[in-house]
Amino acid sequence: MLVRKPTPEEIVTAHAWDTWSKEPSEFPWSYENKETCYILEGEAVVTGKDGKTISFGSGDWVEFEEGLECTWKISKAIHKRYLME
Repeated sequence: MLVRKPTPEEIVTAHAWDTWSKEPSEFPWSYENKETCYILEGEAVVTGKDGKTISFGSGDWVEFEEGLECTWKISKAIHKRYLME
């Protein structure tokens, strides 16, 4: 898992990606493929099965590796653009 600020070019690229939204909640999730996200709104904490935790919100670029098993805890409704690789 990786969180950082995107480059201007990455933001432009992300505008072509699909969107996903979710209300505040907590749920388990797993990634069959690598996923890259650009967070448009909201805040969340994701904790991997190994205990590693990341926090992110509006304006962040987030990457989840293939095979990751984790728990999402959304504190403020999330709206993101994402690309599955």
